[in-house]
Amino acid sequence: MPEGDISIMAESVQNHTTGPSTQAVHAGRSRQQPKDALTTPIYQTATYTFADTADVVSYMQAKSMGMSNGRSEYSRYGNPTVKAVEARLAALEGAEDALLYSSGMAAITSVLLSILSTGSHIVLTDDCYRRTRDFSLTFLKRLGIESSLVPMGDYAALEAAIRPETRLIVTESPTNPYLRVIDLERLVSIAKTHRVKTLVDTTFATPVNVRPIEYGVDLVVHSGTKYLGGHNDLLAGSVAGSADLISALRQNQGMIGDVLDPHTAWLLERGLKTLGLRVTYQNQSAYEIACYLSDHSAVRRVWYPGLDTHPDHAIAARQLKGFGGVVSFEIEGTLEDAGRFIDALQYPSISPSLGGVESLVNQPAVMTYYDLSSEERARISISDTLIRFAVGIEDTHDLLSDLAQALAVV
Repeated sequence: MPEGDISIMAESVQNHTTGPSTQAVHAGRSRQQPKDALTTPIYQTATYTFADTADVVSYMQAKSMGMSNGRSEYSRYGNPTVKAVEARLAALEGAEDALLYSSGMAAITSVLLSILSTGSHIVLTDDCYRRTRDFSLTFLKRLGIESSLVPMGDYAALEAAIRPETRLIVTESPTNPYLRVIDLERLVSIAKTHRVKTLVDTTFATPVNVRPIEYGVDLVVHSGTKYLGGHNDLLAGSVAGSADLISALRQNQGMIGDVLDPHTAWLLERGLKTLGLRVTYQNQSAYEIACYLSDHSAVRRVWYPGLDTHPDHAIAARQLKGFGGVVSFEIEGTLEDAGRFIDALQYPSISPSLGGVESLVNQPAVMTYYDLSSEERARISISDTLIRFAVGIEDTHDLLSDLAQALAVV
């Protein structure tokens, strides 16, 4: 090999940035594991023991100074399996630290309860997960914490909603179900101007497609149940951010107790190892499906940030490495027609979740918003014929064929 090529290669290695798939497999683990195991051991224990009283005193002294070196006396305060996965998630997000919770909702509610106090105020964008919105507008209100909803994408309204007592801006990107994409640079600029913290739920994107910490976002939340786990077989949530913020959240978690058990953490780690492969494939498959649906006469409208018809396509194209594995679309017809379409599908299962290897589909008017009247759903822009299709890892041509035969039924 010529000497110049060797020099270029050496420089390339020196400046190399580890990719997300490599991080998903290796981050947060030592090369040699206890007992020489390849995979992270499951520390299935509720409590930990000490050699003698002197060992207890030494541990407690170190703990009081924040120097416990990963030891714990009780699994509510920490578990080696869980900590290993938290380190991996922090690396994937480009964050200083991360914290795992028993579910995605446990993550978001615990953060809000930890950061906010009576008399404080938060701003939320309106196209977000219904339970996040409900918790903020009802439960937090009972605690004397006010919430303001602003239209997604209206940055003037977002800034105008900030008050002197505002502590946090909460948003999703992409959102559920219309896959709206927040301009992270603009969001952070507004927040920093008013000295307000930011929280972004990027469950739909995963750190493979976007890493909000790199834009200056304070906290990133995921429902690990979805893409991070990837197999529809666990419940988990995560929060990533600065060491100081996560440390404070960790202290509160020890009191509240919404911890993740070690076996579920092990399953989550196993899912993370294929995150890059799965999400990359789902990105491509969903894009092809969105293009197909956008040209179909039985489809009224497609919501997918990879299409130039999406209101946030320009932001998504600039900010996302991939457009995600969820496609939302409205078909022509009625509520009943949408149901017949879903029932005619052969591969996707009817389910409210997403992000796993199996494709899932649901009709939000029936699944998520069944308790609302058609008029009430219309007021929050949930049409009777809206379909949310969460693309799995099945062969794309099989999913396209299935969609074609089901649309023929409508």
